[in-house]
Amino acid sequence: MTIAVGDKLPDVKLVKAGENGPEQVQSADYFKGKRVALFSVPGAFTPTCSAKHLPGYVEHAADLKAKGIDEIACTAVNDPFVMGAWGKAAGSADVTMLADGNGDLAEALGLTMDGSGFGLGKRGQRFSMVVNDGVVEQLHVEAPGEFKVSAADYMIDQL
Repeated sequence: MTIAVGDKLPDVKLVKAGENGPEQVQSADYFKGKRVALFSVPGAFTPTCSAKHLPGYVEHAADLKAKGIDEIACTAVNDPFVMGAWGKAAGSADVTMLADGNGDLAEALGLTMDGSGFGLGKRGQRFSMVVNDGVVEQLHVEAPGEFKVSAADYMIDQL
């Protein structure tokens, strides 16, 4: 079952790509008491993710915060070292990189995809959501192969 607006985010272990290396965090703790713009990509350093998805959130960080977003986070089924390197390469100091290395969050949300045909294995779907104190306030899941409703500018228009 796919998570829906009004649902509480599942509590799973994620790994934050911190300045001093990987930091394990529980999603319940991370999302508690703040309004977070969370977006998910199928993979760090992949074409659409690197050319459009992450750069859009970097570019519009101030606009999102002006609309009441406390923090912006990106997740992908990648390890924390890859997520950290991608964050540094993309200049994303305003975006917290959360590694979902085992796909636990994607699985618990019901938002997995099979990228085996491209050599990627099981990944998370491309989506965005606003999480307010651990509860899904908005959810935008992309159709396969599309990049529209999970973009930063779309989220800004919805806030």
